Amino acid sequence: MKIKAPKKLIEVALPLDEINEACIREKSIRHGHPSTLHLYWARRPLAAARAVLFAQMVNDPGGERGYMSGKTKAQAAEEREELFSIIRDLVKWENTNNESVLNRAKEEIWKSWRQTCALNKGKAGFDPEKLPAFHDPFAGGGAIPLEAQRLGLESYASDLNPVAVLINKAMIEIPPKFANRAPVGPIPVGEQISTDNEWTGARGLAEDVRRYGMWMREEAYKKIGKYYPPVEITEDMVNERPDLKPYLGKKLTVIAWLWARTVKSPNPQFSDVDVPLVSSFAISKKKGHEAYVEPIIHENSYEFKVRMGKVPAELENGTKLARGAKFKCLMSGIPMEPDYIKEEYASGRGRERLLAIVAEGDSGRVYISPPTDVKNLIDDIPPSWKPSTPLPNDRRAFWTPAYGLTTFGDLFTKRQLLALNTFSDLLKDVREKIISECNYPDKEEYANAIITYLAFAIDKCTDYWSSICTWHSAGEKMRNTFGRQAIPMSWDYAECNVFSHATGNMEAMLDWVFKAIITFPQSNSDGFVDQADAQIQNISDDKVI
Repeated sequence: MKIKAPKKLIEVALPLDEINEACIREKSIRHGHPSTLHLYWARRPLAAARAVLFAQMVNDPGGERGYMSGKTKAQAAEEREELFSIIRDLVKWENTNNESVLNRAKEEIWKSWRQTCALNKGKAGFDPEKLPAFHDPFAGGGAIPLEAQRLGLESYASDLNPVAVLINKAMIEIPPKFANRAPVGPIPVGEQISTDNEWTGARGLAEDVRRYGMWMREEAYKKIGKYYPPVEITEDMVNERPDLKPYLGKKLTVIAWLWARTVKSPNPQFSDVDVPLVSSFAISKKKGHEAYVEPIIHENSYEFKVRMGKVPAELENGTKLARGAKFKCLMSGIPMEPDYIKEEYASGRGRERLLAIVAEGDSGRVYISPPTDVKNLIDDIPPSWKPSTPLPNDRRAFWTPAYGLTTFGDLFTKRQLLALNTFSDLLKDVREKIISECNYPDKEEYANAIITYLAFAIDKCTDYWSSICTWHSAGEKMRNTFGRQAIPMSWDYAECNVFSHATGNMEAMLDWVFKAIITFPQSNSDGFVDQADAQIQNISDDKVI
């Protein structure tokens, strides 16, 4: 059967400058971008996906293949410019769910489809009242299937990677099933929700993810909150640090505990001393609020004291001598080579020492010297399930095995494992609670949807709750584990308070997921996702690919 296929706009020209500009700007969009739902490498810009799909679906006004003739070049160029104008608006981030802009694009897609159907009248698959479905057999992070759905196409996605499959289900398959529904979850304590809210698109779904996530947070706090104690500002602390006087007698919520890994000193004189491996003693480089840790060395021991002000030059690089695992002994100053540090960790002598505490102040971070009884708190933490899967033996991307951290479980502290296990175990309780409170006929399916998104939130927590995370002294915030496509070795790391209201906490991870969901298409088009090998699947039959 011979098919008449008019030349598409993408075969002729595109407003590339505007598309590229939108793609570059999109890299700086964090909150609300679908990519923040779950980490996935090599994501495609939504702007490019949207523009290419539109240009792939609409006919070029020139009609160079002999179809739709009767226009002058000037007329074709004018109509082409109108299509370019749609693309220029379509690729802007602020127009992601702009119904006016999207409707203009959809009208042109329908117009082109009906023209193509007229040229192939009576042939199978050319129904002028039904747009062709779209399929991406290498869906990955889901940008292309998501934008196909946003443009009104029935979207199909498949991938061999189960993580990609789940991401795509969360983006294109689940939201349309529960679109335009009001939330059913309990309003978090202390909040008031306006009765004027219009629960269009996935907003109700997103709100329930947030509400049940907050309920889960409160339940987790009841179970493990005691392992995240506040720090009380005492008179002795104020005498040493007058800047703490406004907080005298107050109990401040901890944001993060800053730790340094340690090894035994190679100097025989100090062989019983665990000396720190610190990349920098600077803990805040914020202008006007600089802070650093000063090591105070005694005869056979040392302690850390937090000082306000710019870090002295001799403390800027901590105990680090050069790139890699090259440090000096804090007690004697003699160099410690990488092989020695590796041997210490391989022998199980590697430890950690608290450098400082970061707490929530009235108008910023408060940096506090470590207490003397912190070890007791750590020892009291009950053991939790620990992943035993070995880390890959790839020294290009996985640096920790050389230093004794050989399994995925070794990358987490006892407290981090306790928190991750507690939140994960609560998912089944959340599911039961939703089923008991929801009156929807498909309440079990709805409960499964909510806990899927909550699982994504816990996944994001994993990225911020590991001993690979470091403290960003210039931004006064947590760095996540995957700053790049590798797991490096972090010598001094930051352990966040999962119940704080600052960087790296559970509430923040929920907010990332919530804002991603509400930007999903407010479309009536369904989405379908399967795990499939692109070489042998038949999902692509009769679909735009």
